[in-house]
Amino acid sequence: PEHCSARLERFLLMTAEHNVIVAQPSTPAQYFHLLRRQVKSKWSKPLIVMTPKSLLRNKQCVSTLDEIESGSFQKIIPDNRPAGTPTSRVILSSGKAYYDLLQERTKLQRNDVALVRIEQFYPLDPAKIMETLAEYADGTPVYWYQDEPSNMGAWQFVKINWGDTIDTRFKLRRISRAESASPSTGSAKAHALEEQDLLAAAFNTDS
Repeated sequence: PEHCSARLERFLLMTAEHNVIVAQPSTPAQYFHLLRRQVKSKWSKPLIVMTPKSLLRNKQCVSTLDEIESGSFQKIIPDNRPAGTPTSRVILSSGKAYYDLLQERTKLQRNDVALVRIEQFYPLDPAKIMETLAEYADGTPVYWYQDEPSNMGAWQFVKINWGDTIDTRFKLRRISRAESASPSTGSAKAHALEEQDLLAAAFNTDS
């Protein structure tokens, strides 16, 4: 099962002093604007892009021509619920994980759960995170969600850089697979069952 991971955690471990850019765009427009920004930039540094093949087939992963023609790359994409919608928890995620969460939220009709996308891991100004979370009440549970094991993916990087509490206002918790030596079980059925457990945990008000 080793082929199933691009080893995001290894690239993030090498980040320092603004040496590279590590991003995981979640829409075609985001991908376009990310590449355009790279080409038009006055400086030159490596761009590492994490994009799973499954998003090529995901019918929710689409953009309009207007979104591609205008706008720019967003390092963070806020939740798209109407302003003032009551929020019981905020889930931060990236890439494919966002669409899994979105599908589950729609199925469960859990509009009280905010889904925020991290599109660029590094460099990412902490102030940008606080700006995105500013609309939520102090103490609102905030979770980092990933489908990788806890010792892989972005979790360790997120925890080191953001800490246990984001700006003293939000306690940061994790929802992920258990620590593992392998990125996947190697069994499609077992992998799907684990994913259902992760989604259940994400929307479980007792977790």
